[in-house]
Amino acid sequence: MKNRMLLGGVLGLAAAASLAGCNAPAPAKPAVDTAKVADAVKADADQLVAEFNARDAAKAVAHDAPGTVAMFHGAPNVVGVDADLANTKTQMADAAMKLAVSNETVDVASSGDMAVYHSTYAYTFTDPKTKKATTENGNWLVGYKQQADGTWKITWNVVSDTPPATPAKKG
Repeated sequence: MKNRMLLGGVLGLAAAASLAGCNAPAPAKPAVDTAKVADAVKADADQLVAEFNARDAAKAVAHDAPGTVAMFHGAPNVVGVDADLANTKTQMADAAMKLAVSNETVDVASSGDMAVYHSTYAYTFTDPKTKKATTENGNWLVGYKQQADGTWKITWNVVSDTPPATPAKKG
């Protein structure tokens, strides 16, 4: 009887030890170089602006991930690459169209698989009411996600205009 109890205890201990091996922690992932990711995202955004200003709609929209969502103040969301291409072509049909960005920042998730680009913008276009060129200023917020092939694509972006600067009071 003692031998059976001893054998049972040994087998139980062996089983427990083998199961403990199943719960071993996953190997640590290598540290993410967030500065490298931020540089890649900023370079992508800068390339997008250059292609937009060059009026190359196909190249500008090639920065989009499938299912991308663009949110413009006062307008319905633009969902998907095809809808963004149509919207971009409409913008590019305006002879006055020009986009400038400044104050760019990029925040990268510690996991390294997502990043948020922010800039202020100046967008020149023809005002439909006055038929004259006008410039809108605002904030541009862009969500990037790393794709399976390692590239960074836009999954969402928000364009939000800011009110004109208030003139300084005299006196």
